[in-house]
Amino acid sequence: MANAPKTTSPAKQESGNSGNVFASLSIIICFILGYLVWKFVMGDASNFIDNNPENQPKQGNYLGMVYHAGVVVPILIGLFLMVWVFSIERFIVIGKASGTGNVGNFVRKIQGFLKSQNIDAAVAECDKQKGSVANVIKAGLLKYKDVEANPGLDAEKSSLAIQKEIEETTALEMPMLEKNLNVIATLVSIGTLTGLLGTVTGMIKAFSALATGGAPDSAKLANGISEALINTATGIATSTFAIVMYNILTAKIDKLTYSIDEAGFSIVQTYAANHK
Repeated sequence: MANAPKTTSPAKQESGNSGNVFASLSIIICFILGYLVWKFVMGDASNFIDNNPENQPKQGNYLGMVYHAGVVVPILIGLFLMVWVFSIERFIVIGKASGTGNVGNFVRKIQGFLKSQNIDAAVAECDKQKGSVANVIKAGLLKYKDVEANPGLDAEKSSLAIQKEIEETTALEMPMLEKNLNVIATLVSIGTLTGLLGTVTGMIKAFSALATGGAPDSAKLANGISEALINTATGIATSTFAIVMYNILTAKIDKLTYSIDEAGFSIVQTYAANHK
């Protein structure tokens, strides 16, 4: 049992490599989609006067207004899509880690089997539940059976061995749940900063219109201000959505971690109480 974590590490490494490929491809695809949406959806000729994208947008046509907000817009659209993609991917991974049933009910079932000393039924329940939480608890239960099969072992050392087995399995299972969360956390800052970049470029255009000789170019002034405000709004929206998703996903992971700690504590305490 002590060598079990080593046998699973190559699979974890392979899973990590595939996760890195997914992240890299997702980032590239999101930026490409962002550009395509900006160029061919927002920049569609039907959104503008005389069907000319160089002209002003038609009255009340927001897609045309966003298109004229500048080249920072497709970057912001790509960042917004990235928040969606990585959030959905994390929801799927966390859902698989939770297993086939409710985690809280699963932990209560395990605790009930422990009270009745039915370890085999608890292991069978882990096989039924599946997922990372069940894998960690099953590792602790199997270690429980292993040390119990050797009555000559010191009870305190056996309890520590069970606890260590749970901790080692947790160290292998749980980091995968937090993978790519750093991308969402990074988008919180990047979204705001990119929106600020668009704001600055828009204001530069606005002040350039004011700096022209004679009367200011009202069209260029309006476009510059519009670009600044649209980029600001899009950047803030992206960052806000990223913050909300990050907090929701973190709370879900914390809940799974708590469930593992609760079940692991029950396993160790049950063994200690029955082998005083």
